[in-house]
Amino acid sequence: MKFRIDRDVLADAVAWTARTLPVRPPVPVLAGMLIEAGETLKLSSFDYEVSAQMTMDIDADEPGTALVSGRLLAEISRSLPAHPVEITTDGAKVTLKCGTAKFTLLTMPVEDYPSLPAMPPAAGTVGSDEFAAAVSQVAIAAGRDDTLPMLTGVRVEIEGETVTLASTDRYRLAVRQFRWKPEQPDISAVALVPAKTLSDTAKSLTSGAEVSIALASGGSGEGMIGFDGGGRRTTTRLLDAEFVKYQSLWPKETSSVAEVETGPFAEAVKRVGLVAEKNTPVRLSFRQGEVVLEAGSGDDAQAVEVLGASLEGQDIDVAFNPHFLLDGLSAIGSDVARLSMTTSTKPAVMTGKPTDDADPDYRYLIMPIRLSS
Repeated sequence: MKFRIDRDVLADAVAWTARTLPVRPPVPVLAGMLIEAGETLKLSSFDYEVSAQMTMDIDADEPGTALVSGRLLAEISRSLPAHPVEITTDGAKVTLKCGTAKFTLLTMPVEDYPSLPAMPPAAGTVGSDEFAAAVSQVAIAAGRDDTLPMLTGVRVEIEGETVTLASTDRYRLAVRQFRWKPEQPDISAVALVPAKTLSDTAKSLTSGAEVSIALASGGSGEGMIGFDGGGRRTTTRLLDAEFVKYQSLWPKETSSVAEVETGPFAEAVKRVGLVAEKNTPVRLSFRQGEVVLEAGSGDDAQAVEVLGASLEGQDIDVAFNPHFLLDGLSAIGSDVARLSMTTSTKPAVMTGKPTDDADPDYRYLIMPIRLSS
């Protein structure tokens, strides 16, 4: 194997492919990155759960295949000087030459490396930036506790031209809808995708204009989802768990609707939250024309701040985890935050201020913390 490649192109491709390498591989070859050079250059990684493959156009002087330590290759590629890189194989070694720098890596047996899973059938496409934004809005509400697998995933629901993403950790719920271009107009599918994998993948595929989502409804590729865009392709196993019936969590009625400018509201929550001890809330008192933010009590440090706010309906006092509140404010993507509330003990729904009568495409439900009387 012998080929030349731009240093920045190599570093970017290796870094992306190395993202999915396991920290503690169950077998040594899974720490490797597979390099296949021919009319194109393919870099691959796989840990039996997530696969990643980067494809680039090159013109190899000598085609070939090699398997080397992926993390070491990523560190070397990132540190190389700004010159073209020549990569060659010599027996059981791979040599990288870049300017005056030269590295020699030992190879692992290619024949022991597992085959990457086949991509499921393409289900449709969506703009990469919109997809990344939608995933980031929803993934914030996914759980981190691996003992409850269903809460660590993002539920992907596909009905025709509409895709709905949902996640919850039991304390909040985030739901986002967007339009896409399906391969079949009557497509209907549901998948539960690991939230961290989905989030990392969506952010990393914005180099291309569109992302192709591949999802099998049965047969080959079932139990997997794939994403393809900008020469980057990744697959992941789906979570085999039943997601909560989240539609029943939305409040049936609303007694108070408040609107606050998002930026000043978020800054005030951060300031007041500085004195909130771990697991203690920020208290919000909504009155006509204002909201009073408070945290701390008794002999502890205390903070109070007053902001302008509009209120329709009844005055209401409610308390939230400040971090969950800030997550929602950062995700709504609107200059004005709207909080729809029922009582101080029932879930509140945060959205951006709607520009028309249409339902908001993003909703963030947050459970309040009960105030001691």
